[in-house]
Amino acid sequence: MVTPAEIEAELTQPGAPFEIVEETVLGAPSKVFRQRTSHLRAMLEGSLAAADSEYIVYEDRRISFGQHAQAVASVAKALSTQYRVRRGDRVAILAANCPEWIVSFWAATSLGAIAVGLNGWWSGDEISFGVADCDPKLLIGDRKRLARLEGDAGVPVVEIESDFEKLWNYDLAASLPTNDIDEDDAAVLLYTSGTTGRPKGAVNTHRNVVAVTSAQFFHGARMMIFAARSGAVQTPTAPTPVVSLINNPLFHVSGLYPGAVMGIASRIKTVWMSGRFDPLRVMETLERERVTNWSPMGTMAWRVVNHPEVGRFDFSQVRNVGSGGAPLAPHMQERLREVFPGSRTSMGVGYGLTESTALATLNHGADLEAHPTSVGRPIPTVDLEVRDAQGRALGEGEEGEIFVRGPVVMKEYWGNPAATAEVIGPGRWLRTGDVGHLADGRLYINSRKRDLILRGGENIYPVEIEQRLEAHADVREAAVVGVASEEFGQEVKAIVVPVGGRTPATNALAEWVGAALAKFKVPAHWELRSEPLPRNATGKVMKHVLVGDAENPFVEE
Repeated sequence: MVTPAEIEAELTQPGAPFEIVEETVLGAPSKVFRQRTSHLRAMLEGSLAAADSEYIVYEDRRISFGQHAQAVASVAKALSTQYRVRRGDRVAILAANCPEWIVSFWAATSLGAIAVGLNGWWSGDEISFGVADCDPKLLIGDRKRLARLEGDAGVPVVEIESDFEKLWNYDLAASLPTNDIDEDDAAVLLYTSGTTGRPKGAVNTHRNVVAVTSAQFFHGARMMIFAARSGAVQTPTAPTPVVSLINNPLFHVSGLYPGAVMGIASRIKTVWMSGRFDPLRVMETLERERVTNWSPMGTMAWRVVNHPEVGRFDFSQVRNVGSGGAPLAPHMQERLREVFPGSRTSMGVGYGLTESTALATLNHGADLEAHPTSVGRPIPTVDLEVRDAQGRALGEGEEGEIFVRGPVVMKEYWGNPAATAEVIGPGRWLRTGDVGHLADGRLYINSRKRDLILRGGENIYPVEIEQRLEAHADVREAAVVGVASEEFGQEVKAIVVPVGGRTPATNALAEWVGAALAKFKVPAHWELRSEPLPRNATGKVMKHVLVGDAENPFVEE
């Protein structure tokens, strides 16, 4: 029987549609697809081949590819003439998922500007930091999130509810911009948590985004060929149109690239939902819109497949279900196959970071069933190594830090060369900070960044929560750890040592944290203790000791 590896070799050989060659990317050799789109605007222009087909479905709005491109051209002209946005300038977007978010993204990138996705769950202080950090020409936001800002934003602001229609209709006869854009120009700036307690802006280039999109096309081609040659799937007489449901936020790689970008590149209908995640509404939408592709984060999948009414819906058309961000346990994978039986041969999980433009490895289909705890093999053009503390590549089965190289690796952290140098080394190898091992070429994640908490696909670093808690008058010291959660993967737990003689109420501490940080960072579990936190010789809290995974090797004097 033909194997996926044989099909991959066939598709990537010289002269093949996905031929791989070596080129110099940002001063280092890199494997790339020979045939590729030059930049995001070219991808957008290609979508006009499906001008009359639906691209965006959002509540009662249905927007075709042609209507979308017209709106993008109008908004781009308004950004250029009214706000003097030029190549390399930043356009910050702070909003819930909506058509205006998507149009703003394409308008900015079509000008060669940088679309900045600000986290819609941030507090006012965090929003102010993000705006100051990226220094945009303007901030486009919805009313709810702009209201979190205290005082003037310091830059021009376009409120979506009251102002954006003027941009949408600024010049409906406008054409898309024509200025030069280089493959390695910055296209997108997305913020990722950092160990310093403040987010860092990961810069994804046009090449980065195109590379990830091309890898997804390759994956689709490989799956189709494998299914046809293995006889696993019979070709339907009337293929079901591809429809993708996106619940993940646009300010996150899991919403922006598989949703807004892949929708344009593959000219498929994308369905977007507003408001809080509601599993009943999701199931109704999956059935009503005849959705074929859905990639939920861990908590979304859990809430749907465990819903008491899940059995009354028809999901027969769903054929591709995948997940990323939070780990997807084997029992959850099997439950998803039960609820969405059409996805059994195509279900996939992946591994990646914002710094690798969302994707580095992929495990899918029969390989995922056989190896459910693996995140798969590197996608084409991506190299992967597991290294020891001295930077030496390790053999299979040996645990170490995961390094990634290829055209998906970000250009830099915005305005932070020191942080960039810490994670991008010689040859543009990206140091992920994640710990894992390889077995038969497949990657297994042993832990995700030693202190990182993954709650429902959102990265949470304990240090900023600890710093906030320790700023409270009743708190002497605090440590924050992740605890297992069937719904979210992990939840936040705070271990607090109060100031002597004081007994702070945990609900008051929760309000204190929530006043400065996003709600998803507020601890769901609390422990008050009278003894000091265990620390090593350099003063760092030994969290493995704190949670009972090891005994304290130090003698306290």
